[in-house]
Amino acid sequence: MSFSDRTAAGRLLADEVARLAPARPVVVGLPRGGVPVAAEVARVLGAPLDVIVVRKLGVPFQPEVAFGAIGEGGVRLIDQATVRAARLGDQDCARVEEAQRAELERRLARYRQGRERVPLAGRTAVIVDDGIATGSTASVACEVARRQGAARVLLAVPVAAPQALERLRHEADAVVCLSAPARFSAVGQWYEDFAQVGDEEVSALLAAAARAGAQPAEPVRDPGSGPAETDDVIVDAGGTPLPGSLTVPGDAAGVVVFAHGSGSSRLSPRNRKVAEVLNRAGLATLLFDLLTPAEAQDRTKVFDVPLLALRLTQATSWLRPRLPLHVCYFGASTGAAAALVAAAEPRSDIVAVVSRGGRPDLALTRLEAVRAPTLLIVGGADTQVLEANRRAAARLHCEHRITVVAGATHLFEEPGALDAVADTALSWFSRHLASLSPTTPWSDERRGA
Repeated sequence: MSFSDRTAAGRLLADEVARLAPARPVVVGLPRGGVPVAAEVARVLGAPLDVIVVRKLGVPFQPEVAFGAIGEGGVRLIDQATVRAARLGDQDCARVEEAQRAELERRLARYRQGRERVPLAGRTAVIVDDGIATGSTASVACEVARRQGAARVLLAVPVAAPQALERLRHEADAVVCLSAPARFSAVGQWYEDFAQVGDEEVSALLAAAARAGAQPAEPVRDPGSGPAETDDVIVDAGGTPLPGSLTVPGDAAGVVVFAHGSGSSRLSPRNRKVAEVLNRAGLATLLFDLLTPAEAQDRTKVFDVPLLALRLTQATSWLRPRLPLHVCYFGASTGAAAALVAAAEPRSDIVAVVSRGGRPDLALTRLEAVRAPTLLIVGGADTQVLEANRRAAARLHCEHRITVVAGATHLFEEPGALDAVADTALSWFSRHLASLSPTTPWSDERRGA
């Protein structure tokens, strides 16, 4: 299958993407060639148009061969096999990356022309390119979209190499490709007109989309959902009354139960800030005290992970009949260890776990039993905890990832650090909640898995 030009390919691709009816889509093109294709997809979907800028890292003596790629927000992907085969040293790689990083920043400034990027949090990122040869830039783009909070990532291209396409099916939540020819050598061979796209054309397409009124919707619940309501509650944890705050937006997609760390409580300003971000995106939250005031004065109980995990499990059981939604856990410090121990219980049906500056090493004996997809968020300057998280991650058999917030210390007090935590957690929860059937009760779907 061949295409007359990128615009024609975009029209055909748009029809296929529209069949999937993506929820609250934002179409993002990969400059330069992907933007004319993306503009047609955005027009058909009536969606905002933006870009995710990625740059291929080419082998110095053979630039068309990629040894990796970089993307906005510090995302970086390196193919170590290619680095070894090309016999590239650290300085060789660093020089190429420095040059491409400068070009990436130049293009971002040129394309957006002072406009803010379209928010992806809680929405479907439809990533569009004119074709895929190796898939390195598309893979980085998927990671950029997830870090920006996309609830779902849909990759759409007119043509792709079959091997690259197969790898990318593991990177995106869904893939639309019109043609994957067996004898693929280059993207351009499948276009009659494959003229180079300039920066001016990319900037013009983005500006035209903005003028046409494809403005970003708020990254929140579907239209018609009610406002979030917060209730002070008393959680019955196996006969122990524990105060809590339960916030439920209208049409909530799931509920996140918070487990605070040592020396903290349901009033933790950091956890409350993360909860507010989740609430705005349509997720319910429960913050509650894991210990009574008297217990909180006993340092042995503060670090009693089995007790904390039991309280978390009991609170979840209390919550179920009151709010029949899929449940996720967000744990901080020792609370992260408690969340992982609770998620490791044989009958646990927790959808996903996020740890912020957590101590999963305090749950080492139970990590292999955790089945819930687990995200470990650690500050880059929190070196001891980062190393503990890496050791713990090696014990996890479930889907898991470590995300390092550059320059952040243990409490994520640096400017923008806690925002990065909240956005990354929202993306993790949203993606895994979106993979569940919205019409299936939690008890039937998760326990029957």
